[in-house]
Amino acid sequence: MGSQQFGAARFASAWSSMATSILEGTTAANKAAVDAMFAPVMSDNGKAPAATADTEESDSETQIDTDLPSIEYADLDWAFERTVDDPADLAVGDQVTFEKTLSNDDVRAFARVSGDTNRLHLDDAFAADTRFGERIVHGTLVSGLISAALARLPGLTIYLSQDLEFRAPVGIGDRVSARVEILEDLGNDQYRLETEIRDEDDDATVIAGEAVVLIDELPVA
Repeated sequence: MGSQQFGAARFASAWSSMATSILEGTTAANKAAVDAMFAPVMSDNGKAPAATADTEESDSETQIDTDLPSIEYADLDWAFERTVDDPADLAVGDQVTFEKTLSNDDVRAFARVSGDTNRLHLDDAFAADTRFGERIVHGTLVSGLISAALARLPGLTIYLSQDLEFRAPVGIGDRVSARVEILEDLGNDQYRLETEIRDEDDDATVIAGEAVVLIDELPVA
C-alpha cells in the first residue's frame, strides 16, 4: 500500500465504520500469530505446500541465537529497542519497540493458522472492489506485534487485558512498529501500558490502546 495508495483522508473514510474492539483470549491469539510466522505459507489455491528439504533448512536458519531467554526464534528482518534490561528496574516511562515488515507470506500463513480466510486479505481481484482498493493485513495479525513487543520486556510478561482502536488499514509489505510504554505501576507486579502500532511506510498510527500485564520472574532453567 504505502503513502502512494492512501492519503490521510482515505484512511479516515476507509476506517470510519470500525469501532473500538476488545481482544479476549489474547494468549491463544498471540500464540497463533507467532506460530504463523514460521508455518508453511498458503499457496494461491489455499493449500499449504508439502514440506521439502529446502523448507526445513530455511526454517532452521530462522532459529538464530538471541540474548533474550524467553524468545526461541528471531529473524534478521526484526528490530527492537528497550529502555530497561532488569525487571527490578521497571518504572513508569519504560518502553519497548518491535518492528517488522508484514509480508504476503505472513498474511497467508496467518490465514492458514487462524482460519481467517476473509478474501479481503487473500484475493486481489476481490479486494480491488472494496473500499480499500487492495488486499490488507488482518487486523489481529497487525495487533499481534504488540505481543511481540511485550515479549521483549524483561521478565515473563503475561497479558491480563487489552483494548484496541483500529484506526487505519495496513497494506501488504508495509513496515510496521509496535510500541509499549508503562503508564502506571499497579502493584503486585502488574502494570498498565500504552500500546501503539504505527505503519512506518505511511507515518501513521494504525492501532492504539492500553493493556494491563503481569510481569513474573523468569523460571530458573
